[in-house]
Amino acid sequence: MSRASPFRVGPIARISLGLVAMIVSLVLLADMLLGVVPGRAERQREVRQRVTENLATQITALLEAGDTATLGKTLRQVLERDTDIRAITVRRSDGSALLQHGQLAESDLAQPQAASTANRLRVPILAGRRTWGEIDVRFAPTEPNTLTGWLAQPFLQLLLVLGAGGFLMCYAYLRRAMQYLNPSASVPDRVRTAFDSIAEGLLILDLKGRVVLANKAFRRLNPAAAGELSGRPIDSLEWLAHGENGAAAPAGPWRTTLESGATVSAQPLELSLPDGAQTRLLVGSAAITDNQGRTRGCLVTFDNVTAVHRANEELRSTLSQLERSRQLIEEQNGELRRLASRDALTGCFNRRAFFEMAEDLFVQSRRTQAPMCCLMIDIDHFKQFNDRYGHAVGDQVIQVVARALGAGLRQVDVLARYGGEEFCIVLPGAAVADALAVAERIRVDIEATAHRAIRSTEVVPITASFGVVALNAGSRSIETLIDQADQALYASKKAGRNRVTLWQRAAASAPPATAETNAG
Repeated sequence: MSRASPFRVGPIARISLGLVAMIVSLVLLADMLLGVVPGRAERQREVRQRVTENLATQITALLEAGDTATLGKTLRQVLERDTDIRAITVRRSDGSALLQHGQLAESDLAQPQAASTANRLRVPILAGRRTWGEIDVRFAPTEPNTLTGWLAQPFLQLLLVLGAGGFLMCYAYLRRAMQYLNPSASVPDRVRTAFDSIAEGLLILDLKGRVVLANKAFRRLNPAAAGELSGRPIDSLEWLAHGENGAAAPAGPWRTTLESGATVSAQPLELSLPDGAQTRLLVGSAAITDNQGRTRGCLVTFDNVTAVHRANEELRSTLSQLERSRQLIEEQNGELRRLASRDALTGCFNRRAFFEMAEDLFVQSRRTQAPMCCLMIDIDHFKQFNDRYGHAVGDQVIQVVARALGAGLRQVDVLARYGGEEFCIVLPGAAVADALAVAERIRVDIEATAHRAIRSTEVVPITASFGVVALNAGSRSIETLIDQADQALYASKKAGRNRVTLWQRAAASAPPATAETNAG
């Protein structure tokens, strides 16, 4: 698509130039046939003739008086005051010069008796009834020899005024008149019917952005569009020039098309209706060109996607609700999984979940030859808390011990309530020395602080016994590993409780004291 030239003459300008050319042609024809415009040369010759005759009368009077001195002075004053006179010569009847003032051209000196012309006038001087002589006056040339001289010609100035002024007046009048013309009146009814049957809003604009034709779908976009639109600039449609909440809408795509000839498609536009509702449109524009590919106007389309947008909003709202429901279900499922895998009293893993996790850690450690240890813990003399303080206090004892156990572990460690007052811990990646240090630190913490965490009553100090076993002790299953830790726990209890005992193969048949870490 060719781009519109910025120097292209529009139709109004061409019509104005044609009208001015007709007016100037009529003036030239009238002057040629009727001479309605007076010529400057003829008028100037008449003026020069009167000046020369008046000067001859004065010279005759001075000659009759014999006052030659005054005559010479008078001729000099005439030359000084009238710049149009170049030279004055007073000759006798025999051709001899009595007086001569001013500068004569060589051609004048060579032909002193030449006939009168527009630039040289010869008037006789009479003495009574006979001719005494003549006065020969040379004037400046009447024909202009410069551009300024040509422009000073009255007839040329008349043509320039008629041309320039007539063009401006015709252009202004035609431009104003075109705004009141209805170009759509020349559109056939069948074309208008087809135009109105299109579901999209359509506008045809001229090069100035004025509405040439609008279909019914466009007029239904806003109540203000129901009036007469032909000839109105599209930018004057306030309801179209203001977007949502009265804010100025972005420049329409028709501007891009009219300026560059480019096609624009699916540019979003939001409009506010008088009742506050929002209309959402997709606006496109394409150039209308002539046979030479020059842009002559613009076709603008308005696709009302309000219903689609509303449906999309409802769909997004539904999807958002579904997403919130999914998240809620996930949270509830997570809570259910947590409840299914956790002990209700302590929050530790229950026995079933513990075995699933411990089994995986056991298999992984054996495959990678990584160290792993298992701890079994039992609250010492737990029955006395239930018998002396009641089962509510007994539950608090289990809870504070569970908290102490959990506070002394890493995130990768697995803590479970194994049953009653027993707990089991798996320490993946921990060597024997590390496991013994962890068990001893937790044992000391329980003995020192656990009884102070009971809120309802003052209880005797709480202690716990620990059994520790390492994976490299020869266990072939997680059950065997836990059983070995339980044997070490039994050894701690048998040795007097509140202590940590490491299971060893030799210690399984030997006295327990050989495998203990005494509490001191």
